[in-house]
Amino acid sequence: MELIKRYQVRGVPGEVSRVNSADRIVDFWIPHGTTRHLLIAHDGQNVFDGRTSTHRRSTWEMAQSAIRVSEKLGTTPPAIIAIWHGGSKQDEHGRAKDLSPQRLFQEDVPVNLANVVKADLTQLRGDRYLNMIFDQIVPEILSAYELEIPVSNRAMIGASMGGLSTLYAGIQRPEQISALLALSPHWTIGGNRLVERTVEELPKPGTHKIWMSRGTKSLDADYKPFQELADHLMKDKGYRIGQDFVSKVYEKTSHNERSWASYLDQVLKFWLA
Repeated sequence: MELIKRYQVRGVPGEVSRVNSADRIVDFWIPHGTTRHLLIAHDGQNVFDGRTSTHRRSTWEMAQSAIRVSEKLGTTPPAIIAIWHGGSKQDEHGRAKDLSPQRLFQEDVPVNLANVVKADLTQLRGDRYLNMIFDQIVPEILSAYELEIPVSNRAMIGASMGGLSTLYAGIQRPEQISALLALSPHWTIGGNRLVERTVEELPKPGTHKIWMSRGTKSLDADYKPFQELADHLMKDKGYRIGQDFVSKVYEKTSHNERSWASYLDQVLKFWLA
């Protein structure tokens, strides 16, 4: 693990560290004292640093939210590890390749994009991306800071394709994570079949907490029928609404970091309470 820099974020004590781990840029924040919780976040460019964020210097303000919620619950905030996606000028589809539910697309879920052909599916790296997170990045950081965080206290969070990758992590690596926090999961890329396969392969009720949510504007407006199907299938699977599964609609919120940050406290409270 090679340190790139440390920087401060308004409203967050201490510093955020930026490192190169497993040839991937990772930003992480560890609260003072001993924490017993870990939050793993996709799209690390947008989690802490407004200078690297995608939209108008808006971030998730994730650490600030975690601090607020933890103070109300009387606990220490979670450590937050935010993994940058692999998109770049050289690999403009790198983010989608990383965050794809790879096996589902390669098996029988059609990709609803006109410019994607079957040969493109061989380039997906969603499995490798999750393996990198769970087998290299997370263990390296926890070991470096001598943090012992049980799997029962580990959550993953993401939005859009990151929401899909979060749910896919529960399918591929259920033994490494206990809470799946999926905001605006991008169901439209695979339609009903993606919803069906995802819910079908999620862990059985009783072992994981799962959050799904959507807004009503821009891309999020298209998710309504797919999320309603997901809700129905989750109930049929045996998940208990309000206990180990929550699905929320946030009126007038959109598909961006500002919208997701606006209700992040509720997401984290569901996990940490």
